[in-house]
Amino acid sequence: MEMPVERDKHAWRSEILARREGVTARTHAAESAALARAVRELGIPAWVCAYVPVRGEPGSTAMLDAVREAGARLLLPITGPPGPLEWAEYTGADALHAARWGLLEPDGPVLPPEAITRAELVLIPALAVDRRGVRLGRGAGHYDRTLSAARVDARLVAVVRDDEVVDELPAEPHDFHMGWALTPGDGLQQLGIAGVAE
Repeated sequence: MEMPVERDKHAWRSEILARREGVTARTHAAESAALARAVRELGIPAWVCAYVPVRGEPGSTAMLDAVREAGARLLLPITGPPGPLEWAEYTGADALHAARWGLLEPDGPVLPPEAITRAELVLIPALAVDRRGVRLGRGAGHYDRTLSAARVDARLVAVVRDDEVVDELPAEPHDFHMGWALTPGDGLQQLGIAGVAE
C-alpha cells in the first residue's frame, strides 16, 4: 500500500518495519533465494561492497556468496562511532561475528572508509527507495556520510522488497540518491539520477 509522501520518515520507518515483521520465514527464504539469483545476473565487477542482511532485511548470505562465486572481492561495513563506515573483506559466513546493533561483521583486517572507492557496485540496505532514487534507511546516516565523504563513483543499488519501491519518499538535502533498486520479484530497476539530492 502506497503511503502519502507527506508522512515523515519516522512514520514510513514504522510502517515498513511493521510490514517486515509480518513476513513469514517461508516468504523471506523465497525472496532471499530470488535476490541471490538476481545478484548473479548483475554483471559482477572485481570489487563489490555489500552488507549482511539482519533483522528481517531482504536477502541472506547467499547473496554475498553469489558475489564471491562470480570471482569478486567483497567488502562489508564495520560500524563504529557516527561517521563514515570502515570495511573488512567477506570470506564466508563462517568468518562473521556478532557486532553492535545486532549486525554481523567479517573477521579480518579493518580497512579505512576510503576502501569503498575500490567498488564498482555497492549493494545498500534500505527500508524503501522511491522512483527518484531517494533511499530511506534506519536513520543513523552511516551510508549518507560514507558515500559523501568517499566520493563514490559506483553503481549504487538499494536492496528492498518489491513493495518497498514507492513513488515518493520525504527527502533531505544530505540524502544520497540511489541509481537502482534490486528486488526479489522485479530484479534490477533503474531509478532517477544518482547523486546528492538538490
